[in-house]
Amino acid sequence: MSRPPENAPDEQPELLAGMARASVRAQKGPAKKSVVITEVDPVARVLVDLPLAHLDRPFDYAVPQTMAETAVPGARVKVRFAGQDVDAFIVERCPVSEHAGRLQPLRRVVSPEPVLARQVAELAGQVAQRYAGTRADVLRLAVPPRHATTEKEPSVPAAPGPVTGPRPSAGLSESEGPGPSAGPGPSAVPGPEGWTELSHGPEFLGALAAGKSPRAVWAPPPGARWPHLLAHATAACLASGRGALICVPDGKDVARVSAALDEVLGPDQHVSLMADSGPAARYRDFLRVSRGAVRVVVGTRAAAYAPVHDLGLVAIWDDGDDLHAEPRAPYPHTREILLTRAELEGTAALIGGHARTVEAHYLVTTGWAVELSPAREVIRRALRVNVAGSSDHDLERDAHARTSRIPRQVFEGIRAALETGPVLVQTPRAGYAATLACERCRTPARCAACQGPLRQPRAESVPECGWCGTAAGDFRCLECGHRGLRAPVRGDARTAEELGRMFPRTLIRTSSGDRVLDTVGSAPAIVVATPGAEPVATQGYSAVVLLDTWLALARVDLRTPEEAVRRWMNAAALTRRGGTVLVVGDPAHPTIQALVRWDPAGFAERELEERRSAHLPPASRLATLTGPAGAVDDAVTVLTLPDGAELLGPLALEDTDLVRAVIRAPRRAANALSESLLELQRVRSSRKLDPVRVQVDPYAL
Repeated sequence: MSRPPENAPDEQPELLAGMARASVRAQKGPAKKSVVITEVDPVARVLVDLPLAHLDRPFDYAVPQTMAETAVPGARVKVRFAGQDVDAFIVERCPVSEHAGRLQPLRRVVSPEPVLARQVAELAGQVAQRYAGTRADVLRLAVPPRHATTEKEPSVPAAPGPVTGPRPSAGLSESEGPGPSAGPGPSAVPGPEGWTELSHGPEFLGALAAGKSPRAVWAPPPGARWPHLLAHATAACLASGRGALICVPDGKDVARVSAALDEVLGPDQHVSLMADSGPAARYRDFLRVSRGAVRVVVGTRAAAYAPVHDLGLVAIWDDGDDLHAEPRAPYPHTREILLTRAELEGTAALIGGHARTVEAHYLVTTGWAVELSPAREVIRRALRVNVAGSSDHDLERDAHARTSRIPRQVFEGIRAALETGPVLVQTPRAGYAATLACERCRTPARCAACQGPLRQPRAESVPECGWCGTAAGDFRCLECGHRGLRAPVRGDARTAEELGRMFPRTLIRTSSGDRVLDTVGSAPAIVVATPGAEPVATQGYSAVVLLDTWLALARVDLRTPEEAVRRWMNAAALTRRGGTVLVVGDPAHPTIQALVRWDPAGFAERELEERRSAHLPPASRLATLTGPAGAVDDAVTVLTLPDGAELLGPLALEDTDLVRAVIRAPRRAANALSESLLELQRVRSSRKLDPVRVQVDPYAL
C-alpha cells in the first residue's frame, strides 16, 4: 500500500479523495502559500532516492496544477521527505490515493524527461527483491546522472541501415512464460557463416527473424568472429521489428561488437553505453535509447537496464567474467538481470561464451534454454591442443618436459609458428617477479619489517616488500641464512625477457595492466599477455601458448577451476583456423583435459554435479552476512530462516576484523530466503544498527 511519509506530520498538505480541486499549504518561510492541485490524475506515486530498506516503497504525493504536464511517469522530481528535499522518480500517476490523510505536494519537477521506463522500474523491483537490496540502489545503476545541456538536444533517429538478417521462417518455437524453451522446428533458415556450424544455429536465427523468443546457451567455434555472430543475431531480431541489447565484459569487447554492428547493420544504428564514455556522451546515448531513436544497445554491465523500445533480444557474452558482477550494492550479476528481464518482457535470450559457466549449463539442464554448439568435426578443424610432456615420446625427447617452465616442445612450437604469423603467450601474473623465495631452500622471502612477501617490480630494481614497500637489498633467509633469491612466479615482463633471449631476432610485445594492446598485426611476433589483456590478431594467432597453468589452479575459491578453463579457452579461441594451442601443465588434470577435448559442456556438467552435492549455487541459493562480529551476531539472531535453510558460521575472515555467516537454502526456498533477508534489512535500517553487508549468490566465495 502506498502511504505518505509518517515522520513528517507537520508537512502533510490536504488532498480530499474524489475532489477535483483542493487547497494545500506549503511551508516556505513564515507565509503559507495556497497550492492548487491538478484535476486529472492528481496523485503521483514516487520512489524516493533513499537507500534505506524500511523506506523502500512508493509514496503518494499531490501534483500541483503548475506541474500537471511535466510531472509525467519516469520524470525526476524533488519531494519533501523527513524535513528535507530529496530526489525521486515518478512511477505512476493515479486519480486517487488509498491513503485517507493529507498528501504533500511535489516540490518541483527537476526534468520532464521520462528517464525511468515502466519496464525498467519493474525490473529494478525484481532485482532488488532477488538480491535483498533496495530499488534506490538499483536505480542508481540503471539511470545515469542527468546532464542538463545534453537533455535539451534532440535525439536524431537512426536512418534505415542495410540489415542482413535471415528472412522470417519457422524455426525454434517461441517460449511462453517461464516454461522450458522449445526445441528446433522442422524448417531451417541458412544463417551466416559461423551460425551454420552450430547445432540449431540457423533455426535460432530464423525464430528471431519470425518474431519469436527462443532462449539459448551458445558457444561459437574456436577462431570464429563472435562479435559478427552477435551482430547477425541482432540483425535477425531487427528484421522482426524488435530491438536488441548486448552486454559484454569491458570496453575492448564493446569496441569489437560495435565495429561488427556497424559492418552488419550499417553506421549509426546502435549506441554504446559505458561509464568510460563520460557523463555527457553517456547521457546522450541513453536518451537516444530512451526516446526510441535507436533500438540496439551494446555496453558493459550497466547497459543491462537500457530502456530499449520493443525489446526482442537480450544477449550476454562471456558471462563468467567477474566484470559482470556489480561491486556495489545490491551486487547483482548482469546475467541474472538479463534473464529476469527476458522473463518480464518475454524476450529472446542468448548466453554466449567460449567456456560455459555452471549457471549457464543449469539453464540447459532444466530446459530453460537450448544448446547451440559446434560439432566435433568443426572443433577438430579449428584448432589442436597439445600438452607438453603428455606422451612418452615427448618425455624421451625432453626429460624435463613436465617440470620446465618453457620445455623444448613449446620452444620448437613457437619457432615453427613464427614462420606464419604472431604467437600469443599467456602468463597469469603481471610485472617482473611477483614473488620471491630463497634460492637454496625455496622458503618464501619475507620482509624484515612487516613479514610481507618480497617482490621485484623490474629487472634492475632492488627487491621490495609487497605490503609496505621497504627495500630488501640486504635479504638473508631466516631458515638457512642464504642471501640468494629466485622467482618461483614470473610475470609478463620477466617472461618477455626470457623469450627475448630465446628468440633474439623476434619482436616481443607485452599487454597487461594499464598497457593493454587492442590489436596486433599479422607479422611474426611474440605477444606476452595476462588473462583478459590478450590483443586480437588481425588474422588470428598461428599458435597460443599457455604458461604456468598450475598458478591459475592455485587460488582458493569456489570458481577456480571454472575460471581457469574460461581464461584458457578465451586465449585459445584467438588462434586462426587450424592453429595450435600449446599447454604447459599436468596433462592428467581435469581442467586441462577439458581444454584438450574442448568440452566446455562436459566440464560444466562435472562442476554442476559437485555444486549439487555441496548444496551450492546454482542448485541452491546462498547468501552471506559480513560485518563486525557483534553486528553479524545480532543479524543472525533476528533473521528468520525459511524451511530447509541452514546457517554456517559466523567465522572470522583472515587478516580482517570482520566475520562472515553463510546461509544455504534449497532452490525451492530461494524467494523465501530473499524475503527473509529483506525483512532483516528493514529491521536493521529502521533501528539504525551497524551495517551488515548482505550478498545473495556472491560471485566469489
